[in-house]
Amino acid sequence: MNDASTPVTVAAVDLQRYLGTWYEIARLPMRHEPADYTDITATYSLNPGGSVRVLNRARDGEGEPQESEGEATVVEGSGNAKLEVSFMPDGLKWIPFTKGDYWILRLDPDYHTALVGSPDHKYLWLLAREPVLPAPVQQDFLDTARAQGYELQDLILTPHTGNPVR
Repeated sequence: MNDASTPVTVAAVDLQRYLGTWYEIARLPMRHEPADYTDITATYSLNPGGSVRVLNRARDGEGEPQESEGEATVVEGSGNAKLEVSFMPDGLKWIPFTKGDYWILRLDPDYHTALVGSPDHKYLWLLAREPVLPAPVQQDFLDTARAQGYELQDLILTPHTGNPVR
């Protein structure tokens, strides 16, 4: 992949402001997150060593709660805009392919809406602090994704039923 097609991240992220719960508004399909999942949230908190705890929660197609916990580390020199996330058990985290790239491509000044993707354009998430995002804001952020080279024909809009996993 040439440099022209590599997504561009925001210049800097205030990690303390980014922490907390985000609702998934939309995503590109992923093997480990079936299309029928609803009420998807990601909660980020700081671990004692400086890494970020990632707690993903959802309801599966049967309405049953699902949860996965991971750890994100900031890529040095990225202004906190690039992280590597691992959801593997502790004993396997050293294996290189267990980490996924989490690049913050766009973030509104109030830290209310975020667009996150992988540099290979395979993964994309639109996140917000509330389970519903106004259509014009959603469209604007998805236009940013298209401009960065993401293909959105398979985009999944995440349903929120008002019954998040707690």
